[in-house]
Amino acid sequence: MQTATHIASEQAAPATAAVLPGPGLPQIVQRGVEPYEASFAAMRAYTDARTAETPDQLWIVEHPPVYTLGLGADRSHVLNPHDIPVVQTDRGGEVTFHGPGQVVIYLLMDLRRHRSGARLFAREFVHNIEQAVIDVLAAYNLAGERKQGAPGIYAADGPWQGAKVAALGLKIRGNGCTYHGVSLNVDMDLTPFSGINPCGYEGLATVDMKTLGARDARLADVQALLAEKLIARFAGMA
Repeated sequence: MQTATHIASEQAAPATAAVLPGPGLPQIVQRGVEPYEASFAAMRAYTDARTAETPDQLWIVEHPPVYTLGLGADRSHVLNPHDIPVVQTDRGGEVTFHGPGQVVIYLLMDLRRHRSGARLFAREFVHNIEQAVIDVLAAYNLAGERKQGAPGIYAADGPWQGAKVAALGLKIRGNGCTYHGVSLNVDMDLTPFSGINPCGYEGLATVDMKTLGARDARLADVQALLAEKLIARFAGMA
């Protein structure tokens, strides 16, 4: 975040000041390491309070270990959470894992600013998010690909071909405003993925950029690059 296309619609660390990339493009907000529940509540509050003048924002965050469930998720896909919390959300899609070493970017955007007819635009929105991830992987000489009917990005070649490296889950409200977003595995402990059927797929392998060969990939660098690639895609859509 399944064409819900992964769309469905505590105390937080203080966010840094928004970076303004250019007129009409999303602001970048660095939220640091933040509990998932805090980010979730803040996303909904920001969206609830939006007006026609509210700026679009990309929130960059890293979460402590957590499993999150999509709005219509089947809880049987949570196999053994051990002591990792499981949080119900209102995004599309099934169950996924967030944890240290993973880039998470939440997209708080008003799609009406980019195309008339936000509902028709949802597929293009998802396509551009996925393309931004593919572009980031390419910058590290890694090949990523889409899979029909299975949102996210997967390793395209090598011994990990078919393993999922990035997940996508969104909420698009009836007024065209979005929240939730995309996660990209950079340098993680991947063990918790074995406690679930990732995105509802039994036996689906997950992988991170380091395992795929990007041993020089630093979390902060990938965070910045993915935000840059997303903004470039949105600039082309405006």
